[in-house]
Amino acid sequence: MNDTDRQILALLRENARSSVTELANKVRVSRATVQKRIEALEAQGIITGYTIRVKPGVEHNRIRAWMSVAVEGTKAQSVLQQLRGEPAVFTLHTTNGKWDILVEIRTDSLENFDKILGRIRRIAGISSTETSILLSTHKA
Repeated sequence: MNDTDRQILALLRENARSSVTELANKVRVSRATVQKRIEALEAQGIITGYTIRVKPGVEHNRIRAWMSVAVEGTKAQSVLQQLRGEPAVFTLHTTNGKWDILVEIRTDSLENFDKILGRIRRIAGISSTETSILLSTHKA
């Protein structure tokens, strides 16, 4: 997966209904390149479908977690770019303090969650992580 693929994935995550023309304009490549990259991502099983966003709290049996990430030196932008390509990453935040990046992860099973954590931990530039799984939500 290259930078173009990651940009396409990030844009599709924001709006899975984006046209190939819209994606090509935003990524600054030809329509044919975007179409070929999407087809390749689908063939490789990286894109497994297209979905919608549902109002938070409506979905049941979803695993939500927050991963705090420490980044080596000045590699934050590179790590962020890699994380944007991870389908289970719902939001990304840069932070100060002990951790450099806060990643919200959403998935449907502990088995998938374990695979996601493994993929993220192998990203070059990540020095350490700490993950917390949402157990319940309480209104103030």
